[in-house]
Amino acid sequence: MDMTGKTILITGSTDGVGRYVATQLALSGANVLIHGRDKARAKSLSEEIKRAGGTEPTFYQADLSSLADVRKLADAVCADYSRLDVFVSNAGIGSQNGGAGRQTSADGYELRFAVNYLAGFLLAYRLLPLLKAAAPSRIVNVASLGQHPIDFDDVMITKNYSGSRAYAQSKLSQIMFTIDLADELRASGVTVNSLHPATYMNTTMVRAGGITPMSTVEQGGAAILHLVTGDDMAGKSGLFFNGMQQARANPQAYDAAARQKLRALSFELTGLPAR
Repeated sequence: MDMTGKTILITGSTDGVGRYVATQLALSGANVLIHGRDKARAKSLSEEIKRAGGTEPTFYQADLSSLADVRKLADAVCADYSRLDVFVSNAGIGSQNGGAGRQTSADGYELRFAVNYLAGFLLAYRLLPLLKAAAPSRIVNVASLGQHPIDFDDVMITKNYSGSRAYAQSKLSQIMFTIDLADELRASGVTVNSLHPATYMNTTMVRAGGITPMSTVEQGGAAILHLVTGDDMAGKSGLFFNGMQQARANPQAYDAAARQKLRALSFELTGLPAR
């Protein structure tokens, strides 16, 4: 798909695989909206893209551990643009970032659930009018093969906490949301898919967890770019990919009752009107 002039928002795009994807799309002529917490990283990325002859990206600063910041980010994008061709929900924190203990967000929610899942949930709904205006358009949720079923009696994992479980629960939540949103948007021209880009890419998040990288950001980036630009993805929605291949997620992802529980909880926690 020709990306020239397409407007694309990528969260978590000043570092890691998001940075690679943002660079490749900018070099292909897209109008890339980059997001991160660090202005210096954003500036270095912008300069790198310009030196390579790409379109200079627009930077939006936001801390996705605060739903107020997520709303400000959505408001800023909606104020600046009337249409959005692609939203890549890529920002995330790993199982060990900030230490092994349980952490909470600005809103008091378990941190990985808040950053990896709730922020993308809220952003997707706030940006839907722009995505619908640009249809056919795409949402890509960067999830993981690491998935853990949600215990709806203790979603915030206040008992027997582990960072790996929290991370895996947040990633399964993204996949469950992908399936539900795809159903909701079936006739809108907006598709939504999720993927595990690659295993233990050489990123800050992986290294912070004390893990030896097993794959490159280029490998993971290629898988994300396939869902963003691939002609073969036109009209396909509600799917989960392992790299380039369609795959099956944890069985809970296909449990309609579990998805409905998560959906209701997510609307409640983000303050969005239920639909």
